[in-house]
Amino acid sequence: MAATPNKSPALFDRQRRLLGLLQALGGDVGKLDFQKLLFLYCREPEGANCYEFVPYKFGAFSFTSYADRRKLVERGLLVDDEQAWRITDKGRKAIGRESIGSLAAFAQRYRNVRGDTLVAESYRQFPFYATRSEIADRVLAGDAAALARIASAKRVRSPVSLATIGYEGHTLESYLNVLLRAGVTLLCDVRRNPLSRKYGFSKSTLGKGCEGVGIRYLHIPELGIASELRKELETQADYDALFLDYERNTLPIQSSALETIREFIHAGERVALTCYEHLPNQCHRHCVSDELQNRFGKVYTAKHL
Repeated sequence: MAATPNKSPALFDRQRRLLGLLQALGGDVGKLDFQKLLFLYCREPEGANCYEFVPYKFGAFSFTSYADRRKLVERGLLVDDEQAWRITDKGRKAIGRESIGSLAAFAQRYRNVRGDTLVAESYRQFPFYATRSEIADRVLAGDAAALARIASAKRVRSPVSLATIGYEGHTLESYLNVLLRAGVTLLCDVRRNPLSRKYGFSKSTLGKGCEGVGIRYLHIPELGIASELRKELETQADYDALFLDYERNTLPIQSSALETIREFIHAGERVALTCYEHLPNQCHRHCVSDELQNRFGKVYTAKHL
């Protein structure tokens, strides 16, 4: 009996919609244009929860969409083209006709909007995503009101010297946006082993993501907790016992690492300590922030993002 051929893995809904949008737009769209069109589509009710974006060199950018692009190229659904997003015949078959129909109105509305006109429209509608743009002054030349809205979006209303944040429940983009809106300039990763099965949060990818939005990244493994000690934590009492041991036996011998963080804050950096858990009382980062306050004073009181 012949072996059954392996089926290709199913597409995520966001990947199917990405391919559907590309096909609705003609199947071949320049890199910058498609990123802006994907962004505008994702800001509409129909495209909500598809992809998230960060302010980047040319405006809104989605790291996750490019990670998906690489996977779709590997599966033969997109052409490997550095200059454009181009769908293949296999990609067209994968999305089905019904996926195209729901995108037709959006594609028709933006049929003739490309280049600087498209970029400028995205900046006018969503100024926060233009706050790191290298081309805003050019594409918005003469539009003082739009440039003023971008300048206003850059301002951090109440920056903090020290914060903590967990990436649980975040995409890479939503996580970076929280850091940006809090005015964070330095992310200190206090995981022992900065690996994650979730896209964007292993050391290399997270570091590059931070760099891309103007945040420095520093891994401080000596402040981490060994993974074997974090197993079988089922109740808050389990967490509390682990953290008590950490406070008694690990933090007292990590003066150098703690002093490094203090020096960064003293030099004017706005520092965030990061690990996985969303709730600070289930993550050792709150022990680190408490120790900084105990050693160096209330100026090191942390805000939990």
